[in-house]
Amino acid sequence: MDRTIGILGAMAQEIDEVKALLTNKTVIKIANREFVVGKINGIACVVAFSKWGKVAATITAALLVQEFGVTDLFFIGTAGALADGLKVGDIVISKRLVQHDLDARPMISRFELPLLNRIYVNSDPGLTELAGKAVSNLLEKGVGHVVGEAAVKEFNLAPQLYFGDIASGDQFINSSEKRNEILSLLPDVMCVEMEGAAVAQVCLEFNVPFTVIRTISDTADHNARVDFGKFIVEVANAYSRAIVGEIMQLV
Repeated sequence: MDRTIGILGAMAQEIDEVKALLTNKTVIKIANREFVVGKINGIACVVAFSKWGKVAATITAALLVQEFGVTDLFFIGTAGALADGLKVGDIVISKRLVQHDLDARPMISRFELPLLNRIYVNSDPGLTELAGKAVSNLLEKGVGHVVGEAAVKEFNLAPQLYFGDIASGDQFINSSEKRNEILSLLPDVMCVEMEGAAVAQVCLEFNVPFTVIRTISDTADHNARVDFGKFIVEVANAYSRAIVGEIMQLV
């Protein structure tokens, strides 16, 4: 079976440079979304902005599967750190994903996906390993050649790679109280964002292998000092292009 790889970005700015990797590009518009179809390293790819939040990302992921027939899906973007020790610029690749704001008690357990009898959705081991190799290759080369030494200095980048649980919810987490609440209930979660677990559920139900790659942009509390907009453009966007480029060399 021919492979078609879907690449979703959590923010439009995070995939601008990924789109630049595509050759023979065609833009297809569906449901107020742009899907850029082409090839990277000779492999068919579709790149799209998921839009923010679980519902929007679910729609985009479902369209990738149903309209474009993607056989593998990579979600790339930024996240807020929950685990101690995570720094701005670190990269977390998902092992499992959970919706931290899902609560249908008393009918079912907190965080449980209705009718699916599970709390976590596991990333595909093969794609997770592939993404890990791609990120390791990037880190071995040094991110300075990707983002520039000025950005390395400004954001104090000394990135490390982690594998772990990622939580998603329709909330931008920017307080110590909410951060600590999530950790108290889901102590294994490394970082938090707004889309990944919803995309994971789509892939689970369509039986499409997936993994999620998140760059830490902040500490998910009111102590964050990073210029988020600048970080997205100068660091996250460049990370995305470099990581996807490495993945496509390994596929």
